[in-house]
Amino acid sequence: MSIMATKSLRPGDLVEVKTPSEILQTLDSEGSLNELPFMPEMVSYCGRRFRVAKRMVKTCCYIDGGTNMRAFRVEDVLTLEGVRCSGDAHDFCPKRCMVFWRDAWLRKVQTDEVPSKCDSDGRTQLKTHLKTMSETGNYFCQASQILNVTRPLRRWERLVKCLSEVRTGNCTTLQMIGRVATWIFWKIRRLLVGKYARGTNRSTPSVDLSLQSGDWVEVQPMEGIRKTLNSKAQNRGLCFTPDMRLLCGTRQRVERKLDKIIVDGTGEVRLMSNTVFLEGSHCGCSHVAFGGCPRDEYTYWREIWLRRSAASQAPAPRDTARSKP
Repeated sequence: MSIMATKSLRPGDLVEVKTPSEILQTLDSEGSLNELPFMPEMVSYCGRRFRVAKRMVKTCCYIDGGTNMRAFRVEDVLTLEGVRCSGDAHDFCPKRCMVFWRDAWLRKVQTDEVPSKCDSDGRTQLKTHLKTMSETGNYFCQASQILNVTRPLRRWERLVKCLSEVRTGNCTTLQMIGRVATWIFWKIRRLLVGKYARGTNRSTPSVDLSLQSGDWVEVQPMEGIRKTLNSKAQNRGLCFTPDMRLLCGTRQRVERKLDKIIVDGTGEVRLMSNTVFLEGSHCGCSHVAFGGCPRDEYTYWREIWLRRSAASQAPAPRDTARSKP
């Protein structure tokens, strides 16, 4: 099923997620609209109101061992403030992706309008129409389908998309200039002196701090973090990016432990070990991607880059020679 974009909604607009019966009318046999799935985790938001966070004029995705910037095939996708996927219907995936919404699933409202009513039967009927697994046995979700709903972003389009972000209200002109300047600085620095924070390890070490949600930690200083990285600035395949250095030496709280993720573009499950999210630590894409990205994903932190805060009572860390898969 294909419904054309309206582009009428902008960041800051108050919107209501349409009722289950209205959503159902927009979906194809796979529970998708223009190949973007309406996931079971989204049903609980029907009838509720949120502010628009960003219009998704582009998005990053992690494929083929690196971060790629792509454009949506149909430009009617946006995110809502504070709405992330719980992962409840996908084996409790802890990735906490921002949920993508088609314009057709939302309506602009005024604060004094009476909210729409959503009955339990309608929610149940909608849920039965949605799928969580593909025919290949992998998970079926917005992350797994991201390559189908987007296309590669051509080099000349990168500047156009930066202008689109300003035009749609995702950021101001000065903010975009700052993002582009940041990218240029790190691009030149990488060409002159190589990858930031690169280390000398061939096999990178791991530490198990047994961190849990709510634990307080201190981010290691840069000299300590470099000792954990290889020549690509990676620890067990996970890169320490330039923006992460801004938290070095600060005290942070653990948002949640990350033991697995659903891989962008495939739906496969990748197991993780000794990795966490920190509260409020989101990807600083402007350091590595021209103009940044509005997807606002969490930054992944290896536990070896952290140490328990003195105020946190917990067992001493256990060193491991090699990582788990």
